[in-house]
Amino acid sequence: MTNGSADPLRRWLPRPLPETPSRIFCLPYSGAGASMFSRWPDVAGDTGLCPVQLPGRENRLREPHFGTYEQLAKDVVEALLPVMDRPFGLFGHCSSALIAFEIAAVLHREGLPMPRRLFCSSQVAPHEGPYGSYLTMTDEQLRAELVALTDSELDDTLLDLVTEVLRADVEANKAYHPAEPVLLDTSITAIGWSADQEVAPERMSGWDQYSKKVHRVVLPGVHHTFLEAPAALLTQFTDGMASDD
Repeated sequence: MTNGSADPLRRWLPRPLPETPSRIFCLPYSGAGASMFSRWPDVAGDTGLCPVQLPGRENRLREPHFGTYEQLAKDVVEALLPVMDRPFGLFGHCSSALIAFEIAAVLHREGLPMPRRLFCSSQVAPHEGPYGSYLTMTDEQLRAELVALTDSELDDTLLDLVTEVLRADVEANKAYHPAEPVLLDTSITAIGWSADQEVAPERMSGWDQYSKKVHRVVLPGVHHTFLEAPAALLTQFTDGMASDD
């Protein structure tokens, strides 16, 4: 493996970079960082799973927030383009599916290498948003959500910091609304979850307008089941990266 320790790559890819035939760059959702994928394996079949660290959180806490999804996507492309040197995919769940899409859109506009596949989990199509329960929550409600998600493992000072990050992420989500679909030259796997109370699988049909090759699947589980790296999800990764249909 290559550890990618030289700046600026190490800031974006905190895990050693797998020297696998293909890679999936995995983006954390609102309020979270790369540690969100701590229960995921480093590889799935012949595909390396590469969590991406965003500015303003965890080991990048002292850096300014990324601002907008559009700016973040440009920054990700600039940083990761050197390691997009083999077949790669992009994975995002909930809000980070929009970030994954915007990264693909930047690559498309700039005529750069496109992902073999975009894996979008539990998110409506970009032009149908913004969408999600967090978007209308107060800071107090967001804080309560974080307490519930972390089982109160955060002290008050850290909880304040994470709530601030989550609020900035939510504002970026609220500001992101592409006017119309963009047809990408890549395959898309739109992943719904059978018992998802946040985004029902049928709400994801809008992704059909973003590629001529869209594969919609419904996996067993709830909104956060993906964090456990279920076998059904890993199979989608290995099968999806082995095919461009």
